[in-house]
Order: sequence, then C-alpha cells, then structure tokens
Amino acid sequence: MNRLRKLCALRVGAKSHFYSAAERLLMPILFCLLISLGARAHTNLVGKVTSVIDGNTIEVTVPENKKLTVSLEGIDCPEMGQEYGHDAKAFLEEMVLKKDVELEIKGRDRSGNHIAIVKVVNGVDLRVELLKEGLAWTSENGSKDLEPYKTWAQRKGKGLWKQQSPVPPWTYRRQQAMAKPKIR
Repeated sequence: MNRLRKLCALRVGAKSHFYSAAERLLMPILFCLLISLGARAHTNLVGKVTSVIDGNTIEVTVPENKKLTVSLEGIDCPEMGQEYGHDAKAFLEEMVLKKDVELEIKGRDRSGNHIAIVKVVNGVDLRVELLKEGLAWTSENGSKDLEPYKTWAQRKGKGLWKQQSPVPPWTYRRQQAMAKPKIR
C-alpha cells in the first residue's frame, strides 16, 4: 500500500500531496476519455466506393453495410456548376467507383461528412492524382505537403490551369450564396 501511495503521490517541492478520493475516481475516467477521443480523431477503414458525388466527395460502404459520405481532405475540386467540375467527377469515378479504398478519417465537416485521406488499395492517393491532373485546388486551409502537386499542374497548364484566371470553388460558392435572393 505504501508503494502505491508513492506512485500516486505528486511531489510539490519537499511535500507530497495524495490524490483525494474524487481525484482517484476521475483519473481513470479522464484517461479513458482522452484515449477514446484520440482513437476517434484518426480512424482507418477499408470499404468499397458505391458512388461519386462530385470531384472530391464519395460514398463508401464499410463493414456492416454502413454508408459513409467522405470528402477528400486537403483539396477542393471545382463545383458541378463550374468548368472542370464534371471532369473532376468523371476522373474520380474512373479511379475508384466500385473499387476498394482505404480511408484515414481525420474528422467531419460542417455537413457531417467524414473528412479523410482516401487511397486506392494499391496505395494511390486520390488527392494527389486530382491535383496532378489539374482538377483540384489545395483547400484554403489545406496541407502544405499537397501544394507541390498543384504547382506542378499549374506550370504544365493541366486541367483547370488552362484557364486564364480559374475561380476557386470556395469563391464560387460564396458568389452563388450572395446571388440568391434574400427571403424576408
């Protein structure tokens, strides 16, 4: 018992402080909570792509027939109403529709969709392929490690980079929102 007290003691200067009964009860609960939050932040799954919604959003069926809507982390493709929006969707369909993919889930977006790094089972990262084809931007708050792929496509004039001044999808969405009449 004395050894346990020494292990639980927190040294403050020359004095030892023993945890109160409430602290001893809360510590394991807090520990488990932190572990479970960490486990949720990055989950790895394997599933089959059942549909492609747009250039950077897919629907994946994972074990137990659960369907997830997944947005590709770190990139943003043209919207379906923009030039190259349909091209990005068609490219993604060609790469993954009805194929197995690996998901590294990073979180959720405002709509509740999962945000993930998605790779075809052979290890090909969908984000990188879309960027190299000139069919995506790195997102506004995107990862810096994806930037070289976008820059390469810009220099080569691939995809949307053939345009003089392509409009980023986040700007396009804002413009569309502002164009809608206000309901009073």
